[in-house]
Amino acid sequence: MSQSHQQPALSKCPGCAEPPAAGDLFCGACGYDLSAVPARPGDRPTMAITAPPAASGSEAVRWPAAAETDSSDVPAPVHRPSDLPGTDSGGRALAEQEQQREQAQEPGAAAGQGAPVGPGPEPVGGPESSAVPVRHDDRAVPGGAEHSGDFALAAPDPRTAEHAAAAAPPAAGGKVCVACRSGRVDPDGYCENCGHAQPRERDHMEQELGSVAAVSDRGLRHHRNEDSFAVSSTALPDGSPAVVAIVCDGVSSASRPDEASAAAANAANESLLESLPRGTHPQQAMHEAIVAASEAVNALAQEPAGAMEHDAHRHQNAPACTLVGAVMAGELLIVGWVGDSRVYWVPEDRSRPTARLTEDDSWAAQMVAAGLMNEAEAYADERAHAITGWLGADAYELEPHTAAFKPDRPGLVVVCTDGLWNYAESAEEMAAAVPADAQEHPLRGAQVLVGHALDGGGHDNVTVALLPFAVRPQGAGSACETV
Repeated sequence: MSQSHQQPALSKCPGCAEPPAAGDLFCGACGYDLSAVPARPGDRPTMAITAPPAASGSEAVRWPAAAETDSSDVPAPVHRPSDLPGTDSGGRALAEQEQQREQAQEPGAAAGQGAPVGPGPEPVGGPESSAVPVRHDDRAVPGGAEHSGDFALAAPDPRTAEHAAAAAPPAAGGKVCVACRSGRVDPDGYCENCGHAQPRERDHMEQELGSVAAVSDRGLRHHRNEDSFAVSSTALPDGSPAVVAIVCDGVSSASRPDEASAAAANAANESLLESLPRGTHPQQAMHEAIVAASEAVNALAQEPAGAMEHDAHRHQNAPACTLVGAVMAGELLIVGWVGDSRVYWVPEDRSRPTARLTEDDSWAAQMVAAGLMNEAEAYADERAHAITGWLGADAYELEPHTAAFKPDRPGLVVVCTDGLWNYAESAEEMAAAVPADAQEHPLRGAQVLVGHALDGGGHDNVTVALLPFAVRPQGAGSACETV
């Protein structure tokens, strides 16, 4: 609620200190408007301001008397800034700051030739009062960043290196912001230092485990990564190593394809790690792993009643994905698949023939197998990539495919989704895309293959796992022999 205040009677003119006559609206000596109420100073509080303590005794601060008017008959100011007792935010007397400004304005001041100015009046309260901090919003005080006159921000400013370096380091195992490289990432996916939204964890994933490595990328056209992979190693009963790579591709037309691919990859990997050390034949272990993956995806379709009512845009069909995997155990290479993800064999000696070790569960593959189209015609059709086999509750019938190979020479096993082989479809094209040193550096090779797909357009999610296969040369022969 607004209130009005009556101007108290003045005992003397503010302009010339002459006592006015009763009822005068203007000073008879200098013409000062006695009825004018001084404008209320603008208040822009930033922080609490502590004033210096008053002088001891009953005497308050003594304000200097106004100076005489100048030749223009304009009243001189009642006081100057240098007449005010007090200190600035750095603890200096305000009179000293006024002297520094006057010296800077005189000719030759920059060269140190200005005449020294005597000290101003000592702040009231003695030297002790000069240590009382007084914060002035608009006063710029030279002497460093801490006395710049700018108030410290509540949070570090990510635009300056010193603030970024001062940010608290993330806890062990915590994520670091990809933007400022110093702030912690909160559970909502935003940096606590600069507020930058972080990319989702599955947008780009890489893993290297001994001699096996895998890379997955969202691609350039999809809004999320619906692929997933799992790589691991274990030991057979005789102590020999077994290496596993599982790659899954979520069916985009189904609901929650990203969850389906992750569930399938994890379930298949866990099943293999459990059965291989028990002595189960690797090919049988692969079959059981695909069945376990199918059951894991089927379980995603069992949602509580009414769950769809809260999301009108959710697909009504069950989650689904494809799966392809490879196991290197002893001298055997076991592959298994459902869908159109593939396994390629690239020999270390590139003069030897390459091979594709899987057959797609797709419309195009069926047309070729039935003799209705040749391969070029089938894959040129818009229905070519329509899959006829997948993991999911609405699959017609689960038909896991498995095959065992015994390579007679060293080579590289390429396990990938169609996001890669769409840009290197034939075995020869895939071999040409694989870098020459991928056998020794599988992670780098996988990165190069993902880059090959992105350079080609990146229309789909891209996932590839590389497994170097090292064997003792056993003479001439084909690159792979089915056992």
